[in-house]
Amino acid sequence: MEEILDLLRQNARLSAADIAAMTKKTEAEVAEIIKKLEDDGVILGYAAIVNPEKDAVARDKVLAEIQIQVQPQREHGFDAIADRIYRFPQVRSLYLMSGGYDLKVVIEGDNLRDVAMFVSEKLSTLEGVRSTKTSFILKKYKENDIVYVVDENDSREMHA
Repeated sequence: MEEILDLLRQNARLSAADIAAMTKKTEAEVAEIIKKLEDDGVILGYAAIVNPEKDAVARDKVLAEIQIQVQPQREHGFDAIADRIYRFPQVRSLYLMSGGYDLKVVIEGDNLRDVAMFVSEKLSTLEGVRSTKTSFILKKYKENDIVYVVDENDSREMHA
């Protein structure tokens, strides 16, 4: 199973036939394993990885990382407030963290005002949120093992 998962992590477009050839399993065995992984919730979905610099819509969006300190709820810990936060459509990612803050959320807005309004009107007003600290993501270099920058050296550059 792990070998098949690794192959799908590298390229989710591989067919069962391709994976079968790479793993020395039959196509039916591979299809059955993938179906089980999906049914068990190990594989949650498949997605295209898009370079935001080359996608006009994504290029115009504003991404922000927000560090949040919260007061955990009795008997629910951080899960209850996390559940409320990740349901907002602006939220792209949400993590429970160790260290100086409790939650890290990555949100997307159409502009700086959208992000500011989300933080001040939605996030900061939630019961249990003690403080927030917002940083704007200016450029993605690498995310989830995908390098977004293309090495296009200017031919006029001096090389040592």
